Amino acid sequence: MDAQQAQLIVNGVAVGSIIALAAVGLTLTYGILRLANFAHGDFMTLGAYLTWVANTRGVNIWLSMIVGAIATVGAMVLSEKLLWSRMRLARATSTTLIIISIGLALFVRYGIVFIWGGSNQNYNLPISPAQEILGLKIPQNQIVVMLMAVVAIIALHYLLQNTKIGKAMRAVADDIDLARVSGINVEQVVLWTWVITGTFTALGGSMYGLITAVRPNMGWFLILPLFASVILGGIGNPYGAIAAALIIGVSQEVSTPFLGSQYKQGVALLIMILVLLIRPKGLFKGTI
Repeated sequence: MDAQQAQLIVNGVAVGSIIALAAVGLTLTYGILRLANFAHGDFMTLGAYLTWVANTRGVNIWLSMIVGAIATVGAMVLSEKLLWSRMRLARATSTTLIIISIGLALFVRYGIVFIWGGSNQNYNLPISPAQEILGLKIPQNQIVVMLMAVVAIIALHYLLQNTKIGKAMRAVADDIDLARVSGINVEQVVLWTWVITGTFTALGGSMYGLITAVRPNMGWFLILPLFASVILGGIGNPYGAIAAALIIGVSQEVSTPFLGSQYKQGVALLIMILVLLIRPKGLFKGTI
């Protein structure tokens, strides 16, 4: 393996880590709420912009990410109260939910453009030198992104496997009616699903802003790799989504010397199609 390929793999792991964080939220909302949320990428963008707003007003970047995550959670919970809970009560079809989510995506994206403009933005951070590791020059921001993704994924694993709400979420994902009959507070599980989804989505957007620019369409350009990760990893399986996101991230970056950067998303979808031809339910078992 030459240095260029190794560098591309590192870049792919960094991008895959960001896709993984956002894909976790997307797969949870589908596994628990049966909602294929096309607005997910634009909430990711919202998290990046809210982080940027806090940071450029003098707040430390890490505190800014927390502020961005809290505000994004608030926006997602608001959408749950105004839209999704009413749609569930009305027993809206999956097609209706998809169309509504696309409308919500456009509303969020153009709301961002209306408030903050359409030009690229950058965090107020000093230029950090690249670190040389095993002969590779890795930007410090990429190292931070990968470490933060690992910490977030470990925290998610602990929450799902060792806490009462995590076990309740897995029960609701398996059978919502049985979970309700068993005495599980489904409304509380739904709320926690949005809290976790909003946190991971905002962190993904904020970290994407660290290695690229913050721009209104950044999340929309990631929506296809996000769905590819969710489907490839087994719908509703957060661990599968993480593994698939890393596969897609690395594959996209490694393909650039041969195909060019404009075909990255095509590579992600091609991998998904090829795997699904062999394993129609994805690489891993679906649901949490």
